[in-house]
Amino acid sequence: MAEKGSVANSSSGPNATLQRGKACLRCRKRKMRCDGMKPACHQCIRAKKGDQCEYDDGKGKTRTQLLRENIARLEQRIRELEDPEYTSPSVTLFDPHSQYSGSSSSSSAGSPSAISLTSPSPYPIDVAGSPQATWGQLSRYSSPTLTGETAYSSEERAPPLELAQLLLEIFLPHRHQVGFGLNVDRLRQSLTLPRSEQHHPVLMNSIYLWSCFFSRPGPLSQHESHYLSGALESMGDALKNSSKVLDVIQASCLLSIYFFANGRLLEGTYHASAAASLTVQWGLHKLSHQQLNVGGWEPLCLFQLDPARDTVEEGERILTFWQAFDLDRCWSVALQRPVAIHDERDSCNSVNVPWPQTMEEYASGQLDDRQSIQTVRTFLEGQGLNMIGGFTLRALRVKSSALLQSANQLSLNWNLRLSDSHALGDEFLALEHTISRFLTTLIPVHQLDGTIPDEKHALIVIHTIAHAAMIHLHYRFAPEDPLSHEKCLRAASACVTVIKHISETDFDFLDPIIGPCWMAAANALNSEKTRLETSWPLQSSAEVRNEIGLIQYAMSNLGARFPLLGYQAAEVQKMLSSI
Repeated sequence: MAEKGSVANSSSGPNATLQRGKACLRCRKRKMRCDGMKPACHQCIRAKKGDQCEYDDGKGKTRTQLLRENIARLEQRIRELEDPEYTSPSVTLFDPHSQYSGSSSSSSAGSPSAISLTSPSPYPIDVAGSPQATWGQLSRYSSPTLTGETAYSSEERAPPLELAQLLLEIFLPHRHQVGFGLNVDRLRQSLTLPRSEQHHPVLMNSIYLWSCFFSRPGPLSQHESHYLSGALESMGDALKNSSKVLDVIQASCLLSIYFFANGRLLEGTYHASAAASLTVQWGLHKLSHQQLNVGGWEPLCLFQLDPARDTVEEGERILTFWQAFDLDRCWSVALQRPVAIHDERDSCNSVNVPWPQTMEEYASGQLDDRQSIQTVRTFLEGQGLNMIGGFTLRALRVKSSALLQSANQLSLNWNLRLSDSHALGDEFLALEHTISRFLTTLIPVHQLDGTIPDEKHALIVIHTIAHAAMIHLHYRFAPEDPLSHEKCLRAASACVTVIKHISETDFDFLDPIIGPCWMAAANALNSEKTRLETSWPLQSSAEVRNEIGLIQYAMSNLGARFPLLGYQAAEVQKMLSSI
């Protein structure tokens, strides 16, 4: 990495123009002018963020790379803890799980001996388009299945502080991948608080579960069963405590995505529905409560959270709602099931919560208008650009998921509303226009490589979901309508263009929902391949086959991480094999 003096000699001052890609990661994220000074630029020093100033210029290691190396080193220490016959030449550590492990065998360290660490085939799936084969045949990994577990109290399950901090640091770089929205600094600090003031074990075990998942195939991954059972068994106790409802919702979201990613769709649906129902039950979709007395009925219980202590806590509630909303919208399309969070016009079920902001904004006291009216409906009806906020990465992700579900629902409803076909046609065109306009508000695909990693990973998924929305809107009409067929193909090709900008390291940070979106693109392209190969005179399908091949490559690559995509990659391979 270049020394500070060499940078100073090559620049005339803080206002000198740097070459593209040479600004520090913080300035690039905030789109500020950077002077490129090292070890900390002028902008970061002025903002008192000098310790957060880092560069990704290919000449040195970023803090993220150093963190990964540190995680690898700590995982080696975990191996020492698991294998009593393994002794480090420098230090011998105690086994943190010895307090609840009934055996010294390395194969059962950290988990009761009754747990099977290698899963048989997962739940048989009865959802159309869901995997019917054994997941183990499609991926290197499978999620653990509980085969009978001895109950342990939360205190017995809690890992030692050092191990808990390690697990949390493994999870945090991936938190955006699963939509996690709690304040990171407070989450770290909570580990050192008295147990009664910590987050509930249902949430912490769900976090530790994902930490083990992200460590595959490292030694930590064999503890997935332990933390999965810990999360599930803690759920009942958490539901008894109304002050832990956000922990329950966050944990349900994490468990749902975990099950979905591993192809266990029934369990994933159960936890996604639980998260969605709780957000509505506790009024997170409106942030204000009106006591209604309809027909003389009084509610048996008024589910209402205490006022937030500050804007950070308020922000966590907002982010928690949108996490559940996004999960509900995306996977309802993937599984072709009804949504659990309804957004009815002018009713108590309307979504009247502000668009999600960044946690940094909440921490600085910035909070968008809390009196937002019909947030999602206003956006879908084409008025979203006139609303306050709604341009953070999290807000863009939520908007894309709302477009995906709306497009799918509108397409499915076509035959149900033939008597009002003109109104439906207007709604169809309006939604298509909203999707197209939304795509223009995103950073162009060809500029993704110039964004910071977290931003790039989010935008890859957002672009893909938005194009999948266009496919879902037109797909059922494509066989009979050449214009719809053409729009499906353009959207599918756009998904392939996004894939071309995904690097090998990017795959580690993508949301598994991108798999069903790629599948929609593959189906659209396969229809075109079939048309070309069955037409007369014969036409070349080489270009379309190449695009399907790129989707199959991306699915196979991500399928090595998420078994669900391993199945879908096999389905795409069948498309290429067909004549």
